[in-house]
Amino acid sequence: MRALVLREHGTNDVLRLENDYPTPTAGEDEVVLRVMASSVNYHDVFTRRGMPGITIPMPVVIGLDVAGEIVETGSGVTDWKVGDRVLVDPINRVKGGLMGETIDGGMAEYCRCGAHQLLRIPDAISYEEAAALPVAYGTAIRMMNTIGQVQEGEKVLILGASGGVGVCCVQLAKIAGAHVVACAGSEEKAARLRELGADDIIMYNDEDFMKAVFSRYGKPNRRRGRDANGMDVVVNFTGGDTWVRGLRCLKIGGRVLTCGATAGFDPTEDLRFIWTFELQIRGSNGWERDDLHKLFDLVESGRLKACIDRTFTLDDAADAVRTVEDRQVIGKVVVTP
Repeated sequence: MRALVLREHGTNDVLRLENDYPTPTAGEDEVVLRVMASSVNYHDVFTRRGMPGITIPMPVVIGLDVAGEIVETGSGVTDWKVGDRVLVDPINRVKGGLMGETIDGGMAEYCRCGAHQLLRIPDAISYEEAAALPVAYGTAIRMMNTIGQVQEGEKVLILGASGGVGVCCVQLAKIAGAHVVACAGSEEKAARLRELGADDIIMYNDEDFMKAVFSRYGKPNRRRGRDANGMDVVVNFTGGDTWVRGLRCLKIGGRVLTCGATAGFDPTEDLRFIWTFELQIRGSNGWERDDLHKLFDLVESGRLKACIDRTFTLDDAADAVRTVEDRQVIGKVVVTP
């Protein structure tokens, strides 16, 4: 079968589309899917580059998010049949491992996974929409709702708002009834974020986002209540040199929500703001199965949009990864074999 294969870490040039990669067969409790769509996540970039402390068994087919049609079931599979439309939970919660990292993923014509990883795709949701959801939207809904508990009337600043996680954070904050302030790097991204519900945009290439918050919403002080200066919530999975500036945007009792550190995991810290303003730092890691069902319900009802920037064919899958790495997207990038 054709597959986008990683055989060594490096730049995007190490990704190779191979025409004769072994086609998987189903084990006793497994299924094989004909892949209909697989979305790219920044995690795929990290996998390609190599991550400290994580050993990637090679060769491996990248692609965490996989949606497709069952073409083979193992002898022990009773709840699924050939032809079923399914989405794969990328985490194997029984045997361990992650699709596209320690297990062959979705950037291929066929993909094998455990039957326990499957979710049935509602008829009203396309394969492309389904494939956009697990990693980015699953991470966002857990961070914003379960961990962050974003509430009506709160002011929420979202850094990295135009990526896969970010666009979902914008939508979920708006669904909750919050005032959403999104950071964008271009007018095109700003316009799209407004369409998705952002109430205010900070163009971070034109002005420092912290100073913009101070000028528009007041510099935080010790006053309490909804009318106090600053933000109630800062969503920061960027890290790096944005970390302390993000803390300084928060009003007393404010909270930082983080699920990653795409610009650096070891930023300079300033503990004074944490104790002075009694700030809460809430970490969120991944998603639970129930989060994916909640996403299906939200998308099916029309309250949440699976924001797909563009779609690539498998022939151009390496370019899809490069596009995400270069942050030339608004939302998700999907590959369809």
